[in-house]
Amino acid sequence: MPRPRTPLLSRELIVARALAIIDADGLAELSTRRLARDLAVSAPSLYNHFATKEEILDAVADAIVERVDLSMFGRLPWSAALVEWARAYRAVLVAHPHAVPLIARGPGRRPAALRLAETVFGALVDAGWPPRDATSIGAAMRYFVAGSAVGSFAGGFPADAGLYSSDYPHLSDAHRLSSLSSSVDERAFEAGLAALIAGFLAISPDGRRSS
Repeated sequence: MPRPRTPLLSRELIVARALAIIDADGLAELSTRRLARDLAVSAPSLYNHFATKEEILDAVADAIVERVDLSMFGRLPWSAALVEWARAYRAVLVAHPHAVPLIARGPGRRPAALRLAETVFGALVDAGWPPRDATSIGAAMRYFVAGSAVGSFAGGFPADAGLYSSDYPHLSDAHRLSSLSSSVDERAFEAGLAALIAGFLAISPDGRRSS
């Protein structure tokens, strides 16, 4: 039997192509028709692997979340583990900014996302935090990391010195930000992360939960 000219369709192939479309053109551009065309198959053939487009989106989101390193939990003190996890989580999200709104909806029934939530929450509870506080800390970290990955703060300022010169005197150097966006955004993330962790440590009674 001759080999097929195109790879056999699989869940993995569908997810990989769907993610490529989202990365290139955004969530709004992903449709089953576009996905089928890019895979050189008929649209109904996608439904042999996924019942709905939402299932495809869930699988894409989970494929991204699955890449987040969780190995620091159980190995480092809770505060240090949160720092390392936040950096790892942000690095994965920054690589796929168009998918961040999809991931930010919450874990739903996604296995990798639920494992992430279980790991973070469990580590905090095991460190002595009451479940209510552990939930709040996990939520605050997710808000912060997801928000930092949606777009570049520094990259949002046009590189036009004349725009800021008269009406916005405190922004006289803002035209330089876009060329330094990577370092500015990274420093901002680290500053916010340090402030969050310091705040959590400050409400940790007797300092016992910092170890």
